[in-house]
Amino acid sequence: MARSRQRSSGIFTGLVLITVGALLLLHNYSNLDLEEILRRWWPLALIFLGLVKLYDRTVAGRSDDPGSARITGGEILLVVGMLVLLSCVVAVDYGKRVIGGDKFPPGLSGDAFPFDLDVVPKTVPANARITIRGGRGDITVRSTDTPEIRVSGKKNVHAWREDDAQRRAGPVSVEIVQNGDGFEIHPTGVGAGDSRIAVDMDIQVPKKASVTVRNEKGDITVSDMATPVSVTSASGDVEIRDTASDVTIEMHKGDVKVTDTKGDIKISGKGGQVDVASATGSFTLDGEFYGPIRADKVAKGLRFISQRTDLTLTSLTGHMEASSGNLEIVDAPGDIALRTNRYSVTIENATGKVKVDNRDGDVTLRFSSPPKADIEVTNTNASISLTLPESASFNILSDCHSCDIESEFSSDTLKKTSVESGDSHLEGKYGAARGPKITVKTSYGAISIKKTS
Repeated sequence: MARSRQRSSGIFTGLVLITVGALLLLHNYSNLDLEEILRRWWPLALIFLGLVKLYDRTVAGRSDDPGSARITGGEILLVVGMLVLLSCVVAVDYGKRVIGGDKFPPGLSGDAFPFDLDVVPKTVPANARITIRGGRGDITVRSTDTPEIRVSGKKNVHAWREDDAQRRAGPVSVEIVQNGDGFEIHPTGVGAGDSRIAVDMDIQVPKKASVTVRNEKGDITVSDMATPVSVTSASGDVEIRDTASDVTIEMHKGDVKVTDTKGDIKISGKGGQVDVASATGSFTLDGEFYGPIRADKVAKGLRFISQRTDLTLTSLTGHMEASSGNLEIVDAPGDIALRTNRYSVTIENATGKVKVDNRDGDVTLRFSSPPKADIEVTNTNASISLTLPESASFNILSDCHSCDIESEFSSDTLKKTSVESGDSHLEGKYGAARGPKITVKTSYGAISIKKTS
């Protein structure tokens, strides 16, 4: 009997330790939101305990030892202790976001005292390769027709007294140094990890210089450049506008806005809101971005890759937006390929091939003119709605598992069948001319095929 009790305790202890260890590992390496897990899923600890006790009772019944299925004080303490451990990790993360963010809470580190930067301009080649490395503080990069680097800005020091702030700001400056055939701009005189000093830099560089910007905490703005721009931001918003070449951005935290570019745009990493507008090249978004994601007028198409979504548009003359469980694509000439889940998907006025694979979210397709390319929509646990002009011609194959198909199109060549189990099937041809193939399939939802009003 002693061995049975020891075994049951070991099973529960092992489950708790494995679960908490896995959560902490995912938190460290995959940025799992422990706060959300604790808030929504903490009852799983009770479910674990109940399942183990059911198992223990079964074992106890076979071994005539009813005491082995009791909940021990040690097991209760283990559950409470692990919840406290996870709560401490959440509290530390919250503290980092609030206290370790771009700005201290008011009054925690004194007042902010600004001091002007005094940096001697440096003459450089018109096509210089320039790297900007920031610490804390905003970075603004603008172009100039003069072949030199100019730096202005502010040293912002948090202190309780102005004389103390002035003393701390004294050694802080910005250096422009040559490294081989390139040039580097970076703050100096700031101690490693000193969060009381932020250096805002307003930098002018030659228009044809290639620019790379890396910043730890603070916003980054780059405008009016003629050559490729590369930006890496650990924490802060990024805005790029009026560039004549490619833009590459790696984000870790913050929003992104890119407008009026004449090259390709690549954004990767993780962050919040993403806005891209008026791009003559292509746009690739690869990562986990939670904020609304918007794209307007991207001539060479869009690729959006995340754990949840894989979207490819060969061209976008209208807009695409993903937010709050909705994904909308309007006026996308060319092909559309989408694989996602838990999005309510709306596609309007597509002119190329359309292939959608979704689950747990409705799919709506609307066409103002007859489609000319094949359409394939597969869904699960949600409905499909397809709206077509009455003048459209098409061949259709539609299956609805445990749901019904409703169609406003009728023809001797269209045949609908239903079975007692609730499945429905629609197949055939509509229209005089040979049209594209339309395949729509779902389960536990409904399929609606309507005429454009």
